[in-house]
Amino acid sequence: MSTAARTPALKEWSAVVHALLAGRQSVLLRKGGIHEKRFDVAADDFLLFPTVAHSHAERVRPQHRDLLDPAAGDCDDHRVLVRAAARVVAALPVNRPEGLAAIEDLHIWTGVSVRADRLDFRPKHRLAVLVVQAAPLVEPVWLSRTPDYAGCTSWVQTPIRPQRSAPVCDDRTLAEVAARVRDAVG
Repeated sequence: MSTAARTPALKEWSAVVHALLAGRQSVLLRKGGIHEKRFDVAADDFLLFPTVAHSHAERVRPQHRDLLDPAAGDCDDHRVLVRAAARVVAALPVNRPEGLAAIEDLHIWTGVSVRADRLDFRPKHRLAVLVVQAAPLVEPVWLSRTPDYAGCTSWVQTPIRPQRSAPVCDDRTLAEVAARVRDAVG
């Protein structure tokens, strides 16, 4: 693995990465990290950098909690397992937050979590829904944790040259998801 190659990665819950790869999620709800003025789509094509916290269990709807145990193995104090990449199909601002309930089946989070962690967190900042096409990497890559990956930021740069397998969802399906999200919250 060459350190000259730098590929952007979006920090996301490891359980979400597993949900994306299982076809159980097709959107990301983003507002930006504590150290960011707002969330920007820094790259249309990126890796998914897994994160884990004990509090994720209560923030995931019960029917998706089976993802938590396998996801927990992707991170520890010393390394993370990068297993997926994603491509942004659509980045849509949430102009009508009351419409988020209509797209609940497109993600694994509870309504309470969406409200507390996304809508009410930094209320002056607009929430964005990213419709993404996820694909597993041909070979997942373990990365040692370094200070470059620390902190409450959305994006990090990795020394990975990803080779992707086939995407989980096709373009047509994701175009329909994007239209549905636009109708619900746009």
